[in-house]
Amino acid sequence: MKKFNIRKVLDGLTAVSSSSSATAQPGTRENDVIQETLQSEHFQLCKTVRHGFPHQPSSMAFDPVQKILAVGTQSGALRLFGRAGVECYCQHESGAAVIQLQFLINEGALVSALADDSIHLWNLRQKLPAILHSLKFNRERITYCHLPFQSKWLYIGTERGNIHIVNVESFTLSGYVIMWNKAIELSTKTHPGPVVHISDNPMDEGKKSHVWYGVVWFMLWCGSCCAVLQAIHSVAWHHEGKQFVCSHSDGTLTTWNVRAPAKPAQTITPHGKQPKDGKKPEPCKPILKVEYKTTRAGDPFMVLSGGLSYDTVGRRACLTVMHGKSTAVLEMDYPIVDFLTLCETPYPNDFQEPYAVVVLLEKDLVVIDLGQIGYPIFENPYPLTIHESPVTCCEYFADCPAELIPALYSVGSRQKRQGYSKKEWPISGGNWGQGTQSYPEIIITGHADGSIKFWDASALMLQVLYKLKTAKVFERARGKEEKPSTDIVEEDPFAIQTLSWCPESRMLCVAGVSAHVIIYRFSKQEVTTEVLLEVRMQCELSDVDSPDPGGDQTPTLPTPGASSSPQENEAPTHPSTGSNSTDGPRDNIPCLQVRSSPLKQSPGYQVELVIQLVWVSGEPPQQITSLAVNSSYGLVVFGNSSGLAVVDYLQKTLLLNMGTTELYSPSDPYPRQPRSPRKARQPSADIPTVTSCMSSLSNLYTESVKKLRFSHFSKSRCVGRSVCSSPCPSVSYLLSKSYFCAFLLLLNPFHFTFLIPLILSFCPTWPTHSCHADAKDNSFSRSRSSSVTSIDRESREAISSFHFCESFPRKTENLLSPSLLVGTTQGSVLVVALSLPPSGDQRLQQPVSISSCGTLVRLKGGVLTMALLDATGALLPPPYEPWYDPNASDEEKEKSRRRRPASPPSSQEGQDSQYAVVCSEKQAKVVALPSQADIYKHNITESSFVLRADVVQMAGASCIACFCANGHIMTLRMKTLMNSSSHTNTNLQQ
Repeated sequence: MKKFNIRKVLDGLTAVSSSSSATAQPGTRENDVIQETLQSEHFQLCKTVRHGFPHQPSSMAFDPVQKILAVGTQSGALRLFGRAGVECYCQHESGAAVIQLQFLINEGALVSALADDSIHLWNLRQKLPAILHSLKFNRERITYCHLPFQSKWLYIGTERGNIHIVNVESFTLSGYVIMWNKAIELSTKTHPGPVVHISDNPMDEGKKSHVWYGVVWFMLWCGSCCAVLQAIHSVAWHHEGKQFVCSHSDGTLTTWNVRAPAKPAQTITPHGKQPKDGKKPEPCKPILKVEYKTTRAGDPFMVLSGGLSYDTVGRRACLTVMHGKSTAVLEMDYPIVDFLTLCETPYPNDFQEPYAVVVLLEKDLVVIDLGQIGYPIFENPYPLTIHESPVTCCEYFADCPAELIPALYSVGSRQKRQGYSKKEWPISGGNWGQGTQSYPEIIITGHADGSIKFWDASALMLQVLYKLKTAKVFERARGKEEKPSTDIVEEDPFAIQTLSWCPESRMLCVAGVSAHVIIYRFSKQEVTTEVLLEVRMQCELSDVDSPDPGGDQTPTLPTPGASSSPQENEAPTHPSTGSNSTDGPRDNIPCLQVRSSPLKQSPGYQVELVIQLVWVSGEPPQQITSLAVNSSYGLVVFGNSSGLAVVDYLQKTLLLNMGTTELYSPSDPYPRQPRSPRKARQPSADIPTVTSCMSSLSNLYTESVKKLRFSHFSKSRCVGRSVCSSPCPSVSYLLSKSYFCAFLLLLNPFHFTFLIPLILSFCPTWPTHSCHADAKDNSFSRSRSSSVTSIDRESREAISSFHFCESFPRKTENLLSPSLLVGTTQGSVLVVALSLPPSGDQRLQQPVSISSCGTLVRLKGGVLTMALLDATGALLPPPYEPWYDPNASDEEKEKSRRRRPASPPSSQEGQDSQYAVVCSEKQAKVVALPSQADIYKHNITESSFVLRADVVQMAGASCIACFCANGHIMTLRMKTLMNSSSHTNTNLQQ
């Protein structure tokens, strides 16, 4: 008997219902099926390259002939570096730390020794390096390896003091083992310690090998040994083979003659104080490594790490370069892991002629030029400085215009970089090749110091194209006493929070953590701005009242270069907060001070407009959570936890400043109930009593009700790490922030017990709550803790995403028009209609009108991304304007500027239907336009939530790519939204 399936019945009913609704509304195409060509086999995850500095480096080696550098890490990874653009990543399967690397010089092979007592031979001659042979030591631990130049024998020193010999060609152990007790039995009976160094005499290479134990030096095949008073850390030979230098744990360097091994010929302490009366110098920190390199024309170089005096507490790691009578101490930003001296010749029995020193730090790779005075460093061409300043935001753009990367490179190459060596990068091995991608790719990173970097990601290695410093727009505090008192963040006030970039028009819009937005234009001409364009919002987004229904006036911003005095350009301040002194509540004060002096702007991105949210009634502005720019419309929109603002950057005008609740139309199909008050805070000794508050309210409620307007009353809280100075605001201040509460009190005074917790919820400076707690409570967070109630989530609805498009803003419209889709953290997608004047001079003179059209769709979780598809399922990009140089001559502007009209683009002409694809943290939906009917829906995840999502074009079809918090990458096609079983799911969690 066939099993009954209720799910199929429900799916059939859903399909019937969908088709019936489609037939009821003529002109729509909900019942049309998008032709899908994507399959799960089209999506395969493969590792191509890893960018950035190697994590926890542990060892380093250099091939002086091939000029290739190898770096090993504690996780068993290998990074090979050559000339700019040449980089390779390899990984040992065991994951054990790489303790030492040895190149087979000029043979394209590398030997790696791991902490699990295994050695591996890598073949570097093939496209992807691979391990050819491996050996595993089970009874002894490896401490040091030595491979002489052009030799077939590899010496392996162990912790027990024995030495094993391996044939490199066959990678097998020979039958000959040097046992420590057989080698030095004539001299001492005690164990000498582990092998710390093995090397050949440069003049007797292949005939005599020298072994250094922890406290003993021993020369093989000669039988001579010498006890050393201090532990040996490293050894360096003179090229003539008559002397060598040892570094010791007491900070001394000893020079030994091979023919007189009884005592050292010389003992020095490079950083020790030389006492009087012939006493021994004070001990210093251990010298971990020393290298001794000779030159034909001058004194030899002695390079060492460590050895500083114990008195230098807190001093950073240093590299010491001793050349003749001069001693240079070079401080490093991070602890030194290893260093190598690069020489002109690979032969150890000739003058080495050193020219550079490669220093491997814990978080950086530094190359020092020994040929110039002052030992400057080389400019590093590798993408190791991605986190030079911590990355705070990152955006990826594929299939960019072909001329964009050369344009960014041309302006970036002209940026002056002072203090670097004038010579070329010395690690110049390998051949640079193009990647497999045939389309330009660009990655933009925003950093904590306010800088923005453009990276070319088209090849296998990132390349810095251009660097922009947004902090140049603002004044910098020279000292602690000059630190601005209006900062809402104490650390990194210029940090980039989000950015929006249009590759076609090259317009760049950046939002920072100090509630500021900067708009940039790209120009190849150098200009000097006399007065920067500063825009100050008249009031905070969460505090603005809804516009007067009786008037249609549009709030404007100060004109460029105009005075910023409150009498001329700013709205009247609140009576209780009119003073800007530090003793009272702040008002109309930005968090950062824009530079007033002329700013010379080099070719590249130049400031077009600066938008700042200001303090209002003693409260700092909310941080910006979403941002979008559209070059075809000339608009910039940004939002936070209280609402959104639309700015016309062509006319320098504020078009819309509206709260989130005001975006919902009265005819909204998704009605929103009034917000419930938060839980009452615990009483405190400083909180006024109910009786005193009742008395004050009874005297003020009549005047307050006159000012009552039905607008949103969400109250912003302190963000960042600012310190609230006022322990308890005045009752009039509380009442001015809660007109709605006064209105309820007028209706029923007995509801005062209900109003108390509501009024307290508007007070972020109450003593029972710190600013840290309020910042975490009110800031946009993706935490899905069960302790967060629906009331709290409802009161923190923020703008999470924007999308400019040519669409149908209303159900009754059948013509495409400029629109703006607004997504919120509560899963609402709202539509805003835009009415733009004709292009040309009219666009610069006539105002842009904006109207809210209500809610388009509701989803579970915050909205992450939105996109439009045409009737065939092809992705519709937002309209844009082709780039033109704003500082070029009028003739050049007329030739190059072909402004794209704001009317429906030619690619969308004649369309009578579209599909809106919306993805949230929990769901994905497809909505038919203009009918606004839901046709597809898919619950992406129940146990986790989506961190990042985007609608992309793959193999000629559209899909949704999602990255979840549990480490999964999911790709959803349109049919997937109907059938949850047909999607690709890749786990990235390790």
